[in-house]
Amino acid sequence: MGSQFDFIGGVVKPALMGAAASVLAVGVASAEPITVVSWGGSYGAAQDNALFNDASKNTGIEINRESGASMSKACLQVESGSVSWDLVVTGSGGAAAAAAKGCLEKIDYSVVDVSDFYPGLYTDYCVGSDVFATVMAWNTDKYGEPGSPTAPKNWADFFDVEKFPGTRAYRANNVDGALEPALMADGVPPEKVYEVLSTREGMERAINKLRELKPHIAVFWGSGAQQAQLMKDAEVDMTTGWNGRFDNAKKDGAKVGYTFDQAMLDYDCFAMPKGAPNKDVAMKFLAEISKAEYQANLPFHITYGPTNKKAYEVTTASTELLEALPSHPKNVPLMLPISLEWYAKHREEALELYMEFISE
Repeated sequence: MGSQFDFIGGVVKPALMGAAASVLAVGVASAEPITVVSWGGSYGAAQDNALFNDASKNTGIEINRESGASMSKACLQVESGSVSWDLVVTGSGGAAAAAAKGCLEKIDYSVVDVSDFYPGLYTDYCVGSDVFATVMAWNTDKYGEPGSPTAPKNWADFFDVEKFPGTRAYRANNVDGALEPALMADGVPPEKVYEVLSTREGMERAINKLRELKPHIAVFWGSGAQQAQLMKDAEVDMTTGWNGRFDNAKKDGAKVGYTFDQAMLDYDCFAMPKGAPNKDVAMKFLAEISKAEYQANLPFHITYGPTNKKAYEVTTASTELLEALPSHPKNVPLMLPISLEWYAKHREEALELYMEFISE
């Protein structure tokens, strides 16, 4: 199955090419601040420091920064006719499903310049902000460092509580990235995962595999900040989650490791709820934060790859840091690219099954 990530391998340049170019103010001011909604923890802080704060200063566009981004909440605002959010950070699958429901404004690409973006990291309704991976992470004191003989290597190991005894954590309240690991653990080759998941039987197969693991799931996590805290506190032995959160947790002293093997390659993006109160100004702000000069700063705050390929030309990041990004050519072939087509068509049914499983 083709994917939006077919282009990445072999493109990222690890060479250093000097400091970021200066950003010219676009001279836009709004009568009232636009509301930009992201997540909390180290991810939200990374976006504030790399993107939002400087873009606001350079353009004169004031922003209200909120956490708790959710496409479900955005769609509820649209359906109720009381939209208060202007830009919302979301996973690509969530954006695809929300667009299919008619909850999102079309992106005005006469305003937002994506000519330097990698193909496939933007859609009619969503502009990519970063490339990340959903990985399995573990306590290195218990299982060893990544690559060691005692460390887990794939999703089959994550689900094998006899070979790797201990507690697990898994995603709550959201099916994005939740069913794919179960199928890979059940022996489905990565390239066949979405074909199998496109049937009711395939979804139920994944749920049944999760049922086997459920007695060992001590926590269903609800945010990236919680993923990191679980590992900092050694509250669980293994968890699913996002690579950048675990890298930042490790910087804070967590005994945590992960692998890109069989990880799910995905991207976050900016979407605009239909009827956004400050649509025109928000679109200009989106154009600003999509520039390479801002995106080049993101890996210094969290190990997620830029979606604007020029960011790799202006970044001052080291080769070591660039090679730690999910979008680096040596990492891309190890992973399963998320299928936006599947999420647009099947996310609602899959979410219903998954939530029933959690509440059992």
